[in-house]
Parts: sequence; C-alpha cells; structure tokens
Amino acid sequence: MPLTFELDPAFSPALRDGITALWADVSNAGGAVGFVPPVTAEEIRPELLKHLVAVEEGRTRLLVGRDEDGAVAATAFLTLNTHRLMKHWLWLYTVMVHPRHQGQGYGRDLMAATAGAARSIEGIEAIRLTCRGGTGADRFYAACGYKEVGRIPGAIRVAPGDDRDDVVMLLPLGPAAVWTRGGPWEPAPGTP
Repeated sequence: MPLTFELDPAFSPALRDGITALWADVSNAGGAVGFVPPVTAEEIRPELLKHLVAVEEGRTRLLVGRDEDGAVAATAFLTLNTHRLMKHWLWLYTVMVHPRHQGQGYGRDLMAATAGAARSIEGIEAIRLTCRGGTGADRFYAACGYKEVGRIPGAIRVAPGDDRDDVVMLLPLGPAAVWTRGGPWEPAPGTP
C-alpha cells in the first residue's frame, strides 16, 4: 500500500515522536542522515528541534509520508534560501524512509512528492541536496533525476580513518525537466 504524503502537517507531540523514532531507526540501520549508529532518540531530539524551529519560522517546509496505519514512515525538509540571489532554489534535508519500507518504491515516491511540494512553492526552480559518498545515495538520487554537480572529497568524517565525499546534487524543476546521462537537462519526452 502506498504512503500518503502531506506538506506542512499540523504539528503535535505524536508527529514529533514519530519523526524522532524514524530518524533513530534510519540512522541505526545505517542511513546517512547526520548520525552514525548507534544513536538514541534523545541524541536526535536537539537536531530535530533545529528543523522544527525553522518550520515554525517559515524557513523550512516539512513533508511527511505516513503508512497505512498512519505512522510516520518518511520525511523530507525543504529549506528555503534566505540569500537574495539564491531564492529561486531550495535545499532538501533529512530525506528518510523507514527501513521496514525499504525496497517497495517508497523512496522514489518520497522524491516525487518532494519535487511536487517544491514546485508548489512560488519561485522555486530547483532542489539542491548533499549526500554522503560511499552509501549509494548518489545513485538513488540520480535515478530520481538529480545530477551530481559537485563533490568535496573527504568532507564527511564518519569515524577516524573513514572519510567520505560530500556529494552535491541538483534537480531542476522546469516543465518536467529531466537529466539525460552525458547531456543537458531537457524536457521530458512528450512535454511541449
């Protein structure tokens, strides 16, 4: 059964706890979402609070995916740029799908919902994100239409002697724009 996505859900303690639990479960399953396992919900709460303050201030939009039981199963935070020369694109942070839902296409569903949410924000023309090299996340995002536009070697230190690249990726949100391997972004086939 597909996830149900909601942009800017009404906030409640249950939603906060659901996101915290999701973040801990994804981190402890090896997901590259800002922590290295093992991590507890208490360690995650301060980072979630930063995101939620940005949501409250209108600088960030929250996209939540719920499973058939109504449990938080996926999230993405869309953060607007405050710099006057960069307001035409936004950052995507903390993209997560619960490990029990991996392999069911929910990650692609989340990325499609994220692109739709970004398109609904006036003036947004692209989504930019970074991901940790060596995890396969860059291949996943590329399969969702993102193009690698930069890489900083060894910028993420997971553990002593385990440095990973910080991979910068971009998705243009023009009229159904797609990236073709080895070429420029072009309109999707069948798009005027």
